[in-house]
Amino acid sequence: MKKFTGHDLIAKGYKPGKWFKDALLTLNARDMTENEITAYLDENQPSTIDPHTEYIPYHKNIEAETEDELSNVEAVFRTMDELMKTPTVLKGAVMPDACPTGRKGQIPVGGIVVTEDAIHPAMHSADICCSVMLTSFGKADPKSVLDAAHSITHFGPGGRSDRKFSLPAELIERMKSNSFLNSERSLTLAKTHLGTQGDGNHFLFIGRSEQTGETIMVTHHGSRGFGANLYRQGMKLAEKYRRQISPKTLKTNAWIPYSEDEGKEYWEALQLVREWTKLNHEAIHDESAKIAGIDLHDRFWNEHNFVFKDGNKFYHAKGATPLDDKFVPDSQDGLRLIPLNMSEPILVVKGETTENNLGFAPHGAGRDISRSQHIRNNSDRTIEEIFAEETKGLDVRFFSGNVDISELPSAYKHADKVQEQMKKFGLGEVKDRIQPYGCIMAGNWKR
Repeated sequence: MKKFTGHDLIAKGYKPGKWFKDALLTLNARDMTENEITAYLDENQPSTIDPHTEYIPYHKNIEAETEDELSNVEAVFRTMDELMKTPTVLKGAVMPDACPTGRKGQIPVGGIVVTEDAIHPAMHSADICCSVMLTSFGKADPKSVLDAAHSITHFGPGGRSDRKFSLPAELIERMKSNSFLNSERSLTLAKTHLGTQGDGNHFLFIGRSEQTGETIMVTHHGSRGFGANLYRQGMKLAEKYRRQISPKTLKTNAWIPYSEDEGKEYWEALQLVREWTKLNHEAIHDESAKIAGIDLHDRFWNEHNFVFKDGNKFYHAKGATPLDDKFVPDSQDGLRLIPLNMSEPILVVKGETTENNLGFAPHGAGRDISRSQHIRNNSDRTIEEIFAEETKGLDVRFFSGNVDISELPSAYKHADKVQEQMKKFGLGEVKDRIQPYGCIMAGNWKR
């Protein structure tokens, strides 16, 4: 009787893997006909899932008017068309602030993708749980609140050297009980990055409520290095499953099956990262109030860069605000926050799930062109001129001391256009506006 080897199975067209070991043991222990061998191998080879040949239709809650807008929207649709071929995908949508973030097929900012039994790490990205929190400082002077916040917050790369804030022991213990978070690196990042806000479009905003006249603080940031460390592990695990389950799926759309134990533990790790991020916002708000000697009033928050679970369905929101309370377990009165740019009000909205919004709204104003293109477009003027023109009447500060013109208002889509499309597509009703006084951002710290 012939002794089969892995080369024989490959020659027959079968893909090598862990299953070869058991298959070879069986084939070499039995006397089989050629038809029986083929039947056995066909039955026992791991089944794989191919991407759809045509994309699943998705809701396009976005319109273009200018040449830049048209180019941006076309790019968004190209990448969504490819993404919606992923075999786990059930539904999708794009918001008015959508813009591409990477290669064709990668979820754009302003994208919502619903999958079954699948968590896609690339669809929540490294900035897990990027979110916004609002706290009312009553009738406090806005400048005193901004000054207090400036003295305690931290923008830029890395963590804090002063260890100003400490993690609750109970949260540390729950992190240690999760294999994704129980490492020296993960715990160190969780401790040192608490009380930090990062860079890019993250901010600390002070303004006044149109409804109440109260001074409001809004912070915008994610889970920092703590979340990014989990993301790296998630992408590595998702790639392992992709090779086994769906090797023709794009690497950027690899997924972790929730039905697997690793999937459930990854989901729990995401919830702990969410809890840490909320604590990070609270630490900055509370300490600012303490320094300013002010009593705090109302507070609420929401993510806009996360994965939300409803039964066995997972709603991946890459830069999209959840309207439906089922996605926000600590929701307060169903209110959500949508920042636009530093010279425009932050919107306080409320809304319901519809067929086209899938339970989500925009997360901001978005961009029609890249940061670098915006900088090139303004190369005929000095940074000082641009800053003076675009921040007139506002107290705008860059933590690094260097202005980043790619975060000034003209770098973003027109705020009124985003609001018009929100109304047209039923993407939340504005309940209040926080008119700007000033803000702090990282600035161009690389200089």
